[in-house]
Amino acid sequence: MCGEEGRRPAEDTENNTELQTKVSRRSVGTSTQGSTKMAFLLMFVTVLHLVTLAMLFIATMEKSWWSWGDIENTDLWYKCIYENATETWLCASASESEWLQSVQALMILSVVLSSISFMVFLGQLFTMSKGGLFYFTGLCQIFAGAAAFVAVLIYTFQRREILQDARELEMGHFGYCYILVWVCVPLLLVSGALYVHLLKRA
Repeated sequence: MCGEEGRRPAEDTENNTELQTKVSRRSVGTSTQGSTKMAFLLMFVTVLHLVTLAMLFIATMEKSWWSWGDIENTDLWYKCIYENATETWLCASASESEWLQSVQALMILSVVLSSISFMVFLGQLFTMSKGGLFYFTGLCQIFAGAAAFVAVLIYTFQRREILQDARELEMGHFGYCYILVWVCVPLLLVSGALYVHLLKRA
């Protein structure tokens, strides 16, 4: 009886040790999986941000917001006509209007906010403490998306005043830069929401 009673505490101690080892292994495995998921999410958000910023910059600077066939394009800054004789584009400054200036300002604001957002994000990666959230970065992205959204809405509904062209609008169509902005808007909002919920693990 005494021998059996002496064995029980030893067995209980061994069982407790094994249980603690299993629990610690599980916690380490869970922590590793969480860190891996967060690393992939971080990479995804970074790539998404860079792609969206590049698309936004192209949409702001390139010459295809409105197209009159293959021979004439209009963007936020210039009106360009293709000359067959020299096979070059001849461009002149676009006619200024309050609506056009509003679109220009909003698109520039969107690019600036998205650029600031990315730089702040890089800074926070090295300076922010573990467990912090990228609130400012996310809010900048969301505001950039809102600015681009308002700009493209203005261009959509006020294109006749912006273009100041006597031709019927049915003869032309929206260019690829205009479409790029519509693609950028949801991407900016989604990346902003991801930043807001992104937790720094390490």
